[in-house]
Amino acid sequence: MKESGRNWMKKWDYKIIPRPAIKPGGVILFMRKNFFYLILPNIRSCHNVGAMFRTADAFGIDKIFLVGYTPAPPKPQIDKVSLGAEKWMPFEVKKDLKTLIKKLKKDKFEIVALEKTADSIDIKDFKTSGDFALVVGNEVEGVTEDILKLCDKVVHIPMLGKKESLNVSIAGGIAMYVLHKK
Repeated sequence: MKESGRNWMKKWDYKIIPRPAIKPGGVILFMRKNFFYLILPNIRSCHNVGAMFRTADAFGIDKIFLVGYTPAPPKPQIDKVSLGAEKWMPFEVKKDLKTLIKKLKKDKFEIVALEKTADSIDIKDFKTSGDFALVVGNEVEGVTEDILKLCDKVVHIPMLGKKESLNVSIAGGIAMYVLHKK
């Protein structure tokens, strides 16, 4: 049966294909061949959530999942930091992280945690050929052990100073920058 009208156009919607990076003026800088989702589980700070919306928009992330008690737009504290990105960035609110991970795995997504562990790999060495979702940890506990066990890979940001962690929105921003062309 021939597709016509709006039904035909829906398959070309930006939510169905990965978002291209477009320079002002309409020049496409690059087009990822895979989807890149960002998962924010139990983030406490609206400012961190707003910063990640803004950064996700900057790097062409396809969707953000706000999980557990992570605050969701509209909220003045999120809106202030995201500078409007919360209005056009696709996002979904989910209650349970384990259920979301299992669903994404069923949909053939590789699940990648951002956490420093004994077995984690340097983020710049991460390679993928398919769709993937990045799980960032919350401000206090990071990515919990039970969630790390569900992840396909664990990556870390090399740290040179005495501190062994970064603010979650800073770490998320670095990870999005490094991974957005993978």
